[in-house]
Amino acid sequence: MTGFKISTERNQVVRFHFYSSEAPVTTKAFIQQLPFKRVLFHARLSGQEIWTDDAPEIDIIQENASVFTEPGEIVLGPLKPTRNKTSKCLGIYYGDGKGLDGCNIFGKVFPEDLPLLKQIGEEIWKNGSRELTFELL
Repeated sequence: MTGFKISTERNQVVRFHFYSSEAPVTTKAFIQQLPFKRVLFHARLSGQEIWTDDAPEIDIIQENASVFTEPGEIVLGPLKPTRNKTSKCLGIYYGDGKGLDGCNIFGKVFPEDLPLLKQIGEEIWKNGSRELTFELL
């Protein structure tokens, strides 16, 4: 599989491609969890990010992990190492940001979908949480 999409209750769709080479274990484990729905909130400390601390529990290694992300990247906090502050978190950066601890960076938004991702992120920032659906493309 090459990617996944998130969609809102208003049928807004944002597509992502996987970093299959850089994060193969995370990509495979994430695909196995699809489809799912989660309520995402706006981050308080890490910048222009929407996130949840209720990510699917995926017992994987730390790979392609960093606190530094690019706009449009999606991250998943691995369960190990156990000291990781972002364990069980899933975040999507729609602009500038920096994570609180190393998360597995495993995908990025299609360039043409970044403006819609920014719009959704700003709506969550201004109006509160939203439920998003995650599905394979």
